[in-house]
Amino acid sequence: MQPSVLQKYGEARLPRYTSYPPSPEFSPSVSSDAYAGWLSSLPSAAPASLYLHIPFCRSMCWYCGCHTTITAKDQPVVEYLNLLRKEVDMVATLAPQPLQVDRVHFGGGKPTIVAPSDFIALADLLRNRFGFADAAEIAVEIDPRTLTIEMAGALGGAGVSRASLGVQSFDPVVQRAVNRVQSEETTIEAVDRLRLSGVGSINFDLIYGLPHQTVRSCIDTASMAAAMRPDRVAVFGYAHVPSFKKHQRMIDETALPDGIARIEQALAIAEALVAAGYVQIGLDHFALPDDDLAQSEAMGKLRRNFQGYTTDNCETLIGFGASAIGRTHHGYVQNQVGLGLYADSITSERLATARGCQLTAEDRLRAEIIERLMCEFKADVPAICRRHGFDPAGLLAGNRRLFELAEDGVVDLAEGIIRVRRDHRFLVRAAAAAFDAYLHRSVRSHGQAA
Repeated sequence: MQPSVLQKYGEARLPRYTSYPPSPEFSPSVSSDAYAGWLSSLPSAAPASLYLHIPFCRSMCWYCGCHTTITAKDQPVVEYLNLLRKEVDMVATLAPQPLQVDRVHFGGGKPTIVAPSDFIALADLLRNRFGFADAAEIAVEIDPRTLTIEMAGALGGAGVSRASLGVQSFDPVVQRAVNRVQSEETTIEAVDRLRLSGVGSINFDLIYGLPHQTVRSCIDTASMAAAMRPDRVAVFGYAHVPSFKKHQRMIDETALPDGIARIEQALAIAEALVAAGYVQIGLDHFALPDDDLAQSEAMGKLRRNFQGYTTDNCETLIGFGASAIGRTHHGYVQNQVGLGLYADSITSERLATARGCQLTAEDRLRAEIIERLMCEFKADVPAICRRHGFDPAGLLAGNRRLFELAEDGVVDLAEGIIRVRRDHRFLVRAAAAAFDAYLHRSVRSHGQAA
């Protein structure tokens, strides 16, 4: 890859395209009343996914881009769970029953900050209020540093089938620079506890582009992670946006790698994981060959949502908790981010919707093109346009950004079919951005493209 091309596209600030339109385009025009109507209009027995956000941690990791609050006490967590249960009851009353829940994802923050008995009770409430498919997947994000034997047992008892463990880096220098010290032994112990408790599928999250990170330390981390044989590994590029995430100002910007170094680190991790037997999935995920994510990718059925690459085909995603994002056929909704505002809404027996985006026919068209590029590194624009009843000339003719990508050798373009060149796959977000009608309005809120 030519350095000039990398500098031009790799350092651009672009969305991760886990949704389209991206979340910075959400607005207060979508109200709680509108969302209530969307829920009420869901088809009976429609497949749905649930997301529950637990916005609490014991300490702040300085790279964090999530909505979370630091607490040393348990009472704020207990009070929040009471609100969460009320929200579940409200949504279950509005939505036609039974919905068929295929997937549940607990995110944060740190979901395992709740007491083991409270986690089991929350999972039981979801089962009682919604209809769960027999093979429903329940996934939980976990901080290995604080996973107790009791909590691991509660996860297994609640039917959790997948756990996603934050690892980021095993380099002690990098860990100290981002305020997250976590040894290899701590991670191994957490994996063992989960597997012994019946949580059969394990994911790891790694990050490149952190302060003081090197190609060597990235390879060492990937090799150490692969030795524990997680089923999936997600490898994200650190998004440094201190204007939005003030705790990121604790990171020494002079120690951050430049665009070329970031690409080298991402490539090194990918090579190490592939050499260890993992299949590369999309832009930044890896999976063992028998994992259903790898099988979906092979069949051309890979999808992308707010958790990254997924096999989840549900059109309906119901989000619970402060800052949680949901989706129906009509569009996206997001709850109040602030805990106080969220609490005010729920105690007033109102949905906590703060903003959202009602999808247009053109949004759905562009979303499919962007998702195919992100998942398959190619998109047949004329074929997709035919499915949506659009003339492809409206997206291709005069698309200056797309033509520049072709001229610079990032993509091949023939008869409206776009293919991202394999040696430029880390710039796929730049190709997706060629179909983003909102990009010019939200550039400052995104991380680097590579």
